[in-house]
Amino acid sequence: QVQLVESGGGLVQPGGSLRLSCAASGSMFRIGVMGWYRQAPEKERELVATMTSGAYTDYADSVKGRFTISRDNSKNSVYLQMNSLKPEDTAVYYCNAGIYTNQFRYGTYWGQGTQVTVSS
Repeated sequence: QVQLVESGGGLVQPGGSLRLSCAASGSMFRIGVMGWYRQAPEKERELVATMTSGAYTDYADSVKGRFTISRDNSKNSVYLQMNSLKPEDTAVYYCNAGIYTNQFRYGTYWGQGTQVTVSS
């Protein structure tokens, strides 16, 4: 029932910026934690940033000070502002959300991913 759709990826030069967006749609009772993960070629998927419904945030050490996660709960959306991008940030970025489809039914959902490439 629930779908997450990412957008905003692309090609950017080192030091540049991108803003990723993710919108959740479908039948939802409540959205809990939302966040971003990424997976580079030949590497495991890793957490980038998360944000709870209460606005608590967590970031991977590698992106602290450069990336900012935000939410717009009225739009069921989460965003990732990425500044000072580095080649090692190149990866497919996936939106993730913990969603209650009713008061007691909880599930973790993933978007299809959006490619971010940082290269000169």
